[in-house]
Amino acid sequence: MRIAIRHRHIDVPDDLRSAVEAKLARLARHLGGTDAIEQADVRFTEERNPRIADKEVCEITLHATTSGLIVRAKAAAPEQLHAVDKVIEKLEHRLEKLKGRLLARSHPRRPPSVDSAPDRPSSHGGVDGADEDQAKIVRTKQFAIKPMTPEEASLQMELLGHDFFLFTNAETDRAAVVYRRNDGYVGLIEST
Repeated sequence: MRIAIRHRHIDVPDDLRSAVEAKLARLARHLGGTDAIEQADVRFTEERNPRIADKEVCEITLHATTSGLIVRAKAAAPEQLHAVDKVIEKLEHRLEKLKGRLLARSHPRRPPSVDSAPDRPSSHGGVDGADEDQAKIVRTKQFAIKPMTPEEASLQMELLGHDFFLFTNAETDRAAVVYRRNDGYVGLIEST
């Protein structure tokens, strides 16, 4: 497993680096050993607002080799090591959830995680009254879109902690989006 530790405007001592490496090695057992995680990206930042008590922020992104899944978590604490502990705890929880979902997939008598019944069309197409001059793109991301089932896309969305996930539906070969609905369920939007 490759571990990349990045930091912005702060110092990361060697003992913290070794603690992060030890905790990530222990965490790797959830995915079947250290070779199951190809890379771990660890990013430390510091909040500049004096009113924020938890100034030290740690974000860890794990890239799994076998499944191609990406698992991310972020936490803040008064000290860097405490922030790392919180992030590791979140990642353990997400990996246990992933393990349960993968086991549920192998048992066909259990219901699938994404409801396959079609939803009613959504009524909100855009922001009402928004001025086009005010629309501003502040961040751009690029990523490879691999074909997957809606269930896999839903799982990836939860592992990333996002409210939506864009993917290519392996069943229909079309662009699709799964998203978290207000009622807690997952919705699916497919292109025609």
